[in-house]
Amino acid sequence: MQDYTSPASLENAMALQKYGVGQPVRRKEDDTLVRGQGKYTDDFNLPDQAHAWIVRSSHAHGIIKGIDTAAARAMPGVLGIWTGTDLAASGYGPFTCGLPLKNRDGSPVLQTNRPALVTDKVRYVGDPVAFVVAETANQARDAAEAVEVDIEPLPAVTNAEEAAQPGAPLLYDHIPNNVALDYHFGDTAKIEAAFASAAHVTKLDIVNTRVAVVSMEPRVALASFDKASERFTIQVPTQGVAGNKATLAKLLNVKPDKVRILTANVGGSFGMKNISYPEYICILHAARALGRPVKWRDERSTSFLSDSQGRDQIIHGRLALDPDGKFLAVHLTGYGNLGAYISGVSPSPLSLNTGKNLASVYRTPLLGVDIKTVLTNMTLMGAYRGAGRPEANYFMERLIDAAADEMGIDRLTLRKRNFIKSNQMPFPAASGVTYDSGDFGAVFQKALEMSDHANFAKRKRESRKNNKLRGIAVGSYLEVTAPPSGELGKITFDADGGVTLTTGTLDYGQGHATPFAQVLSSQLGVPFEKIRLEQNDSDLVRFGNGTGGSRSITATGQAIVEASALVIAKGKQAASHLLEASEADIEFGNGRFTIAGTDRAIDIMQLAQRMREGKLPDGAPASLDVDHNSETTASAFPNGCHVAEVEVDPDTGVVQVVGYTGVNDFGTVVNPMIVAGQLHGGVAQGIGQALMEHVRYDEHGQPITGSFMDYALPRATDIPTMAVGDHPVPATTNPLGTKGCGEAGCAGSLSTVVNAVIDALSDYGVKHLDMPLTSEKVWRAIQDAKANKAA
Repeated sequence: MQDYTSPASLENAMALQKYGVGQPVRRKEDDTLVRGQGKYTDDFNLPDQAHAWIVRSSHAHGIIKGIDTAAARAMPGVLGIWTGTDLAASGYGPFTCGLPLKNRDGSPVLQTNRPALVTDKVRYVGDPVAFVVAETANQARDAAEAVEVDIEPLPAVTNAEEAAQPGAPLLYDHIPNNVALDYHFGDTAKIEAAFASAAHVTKLDIVNTRVAVVSMEPRVALASFDKASERFTIQVPTQGVAGNKATLAKLLNVKPDKVRILTANVGGSFGMKNISYPEYICILHAARALGRPVKWRDERSTSFLSDSQGRDQIIHGRLALDPDGKFLAVHLTGYGNLGAYISGVSPSPLSLNTGKNLASVYRTPLLGVDIKTVLTNMTLMGAYRGAGRPEANYFMERLIDAAADEMGIDRLTLRKRNFIKSNQMPFPAASGVTYDSGDFGAVFQKALEMSDHANFAKRKRESRKNNKLRGIAVGSYLEVTAPPSGELGKITFDADGGVTLTTGTLDYGQGHATPFAQVLSSQLGVPFEKIRLEQNDSDLVRFGNGTGGSRSITATGQAIVEASALVIAKGKQAASHLLEASEADIEFGNGRFTIAGTDRAIDIMQLAQRMREGKLPDGAPASLDVDHNSETTASAFPNGCHVAEVEVDPDTGVVQVVGYTGVNDFGTVVNPMIVAGQLHGGVAQGIGQALMEHVRYDEHGQPITGSFMDYALPRATDIPTMAVGDHPVPATTNPLGTKGCGEAGCAGSLSTVVNAVIDALSDYGVKHLDMPLTSEKVWRAIQDAKANKAA
């Protein structure tokens, strides 16, 4: 018998300590990316590729009377021009919402059934009506500008509330009053009774402004078609290749095995790149028609027209309280702006997700949501970092601050009185979900301590000496992560001695390779540096639900744990043959299979090599490889308390965030360095929406924020140094105890930044301002307050 005894156990244990769960391991991809050696979709080219350009409507609403392509077809380099009529003849399916959302009467959401290119009428500025393919991108663009589109203008509407009124311009004949979904949740009779009996009712009208996604990498795609196999391939940035493959196959009206999606590095998405778009159908069609690859690349200006956008709600909120300030009920009514089309998940963030997250960390016995999601002559709505979660927390925290002011109760005290207590877990929230874990009061207290809240009055006096107003806000948040779903956990022991993990989530900036490798290394003891991650090819990723809703570490983590258990079971069986012992006597730990009570062992990597060499007898496993689907990973409930401190210059209205603290419960933290980075990014986006970002249209539906000259994004000088704290309470619903962190920064920052500015302006009696709190808006509020006081 060969001796497999090895002194590697100490070495393995030390490696696990360095790279295991909880360690701040540097991201695997950073060395490549910071050197500019990443490879994004636009870096890919194919031999003999052509280039596409989209012809878009310059009208917000109008009937297409004709499209003249004759002059464009005669221009140099033009290979083909297609209109909606051409694509309709090919039998492609429409873009729809795939969620089973219901109206209050139980009927399904009304679909807009968007074609890739419209044939009847245009519904927003930027609506695709035709596309040109030429030898070069410039030739395609020149020809596209020569296409003459005759459109008879119709009245346009961009305000969701106005669009839902009788007599408003109608976008679709089959959708009365432009209301695609009349969403209702809650027991109306009980809610109204609670408000009727309340000692105090706070009411607040809140606008959740529309924002553009503006990811660092614009959308781009490269399509090809293999005539022999009748198979489409598209290189495109996504949030998950498996789900997008299924969507594209349905749109193309082909079997899924006739579509392959490849995704390389992705320069941000935040929800926007997780759906299919008309441009992809156009270039796939052209690739088949021309028999050569076709590439399309968006520009920043057209990204403001073509990419899905986020937020955009008009909300009337009510909070009912008893004499002591205990919450009795919360209720939202209002409108969500879908833009011109329904696609992907678009109604959900404006309705369902808002309701699921509204209760937050508070004992709120009754909760109601009545939101109409409305079609308007604007760019389509989609998921944007948080997708209903940050806005729900924003509504709740604004209502709480207003209630505290109206009732004369300290803002901190009011929150403390209503926290769900840790000994009440699991807690059935009024939103219909059950929180499994959390210690909201302790998180709150730690945030107060870390932010030095007790000495704020001193800092406020110092600001006043410098003619500055200073404000502070403390706000809690809780998120309900993505709905329960399964995920792929495939582990392959490669011939070169590496290990490949294949999973259906997808890294578009989160840094998946490192924490996933940490989990796998902790479970199996395989060397961290030998672990590869495969997420980018739909031919290899046969199943998966993508990255979104803060689900990745929880869903893929569970899949890794379950798949690892299967690897260990196969390993014990194989090791029993090599070590000549009973399988029942084989133990596993620190990456080694050991005969119990002895020092005889074999390392897992060594075992994998022996199995590849085929040295095991018949009946033994041929490899350690496992291809596993976790069936369901439950939603988790990341939560936290954030504290924002601002200074306002009363002479200019300029707001500066001068202090920010975030204490969070993300359950088990696999990599604290990556978690902190995710938090910083989310807070930055929240500050952007709170203070400067706003997509705007004029009364004719013309966008007036179509570039960075018009649309403000936060810069480094707008973002403060952040203090990040952790108070983990591991989740009980997944084996790692993780909760997710990707959207938490937005959820915590929207309310705290806005509430801090309102606190600073309270010296002038300002009670409410809607986002964004630009310098002009803040300055005008101060001037109006001064004028009212003088009068």
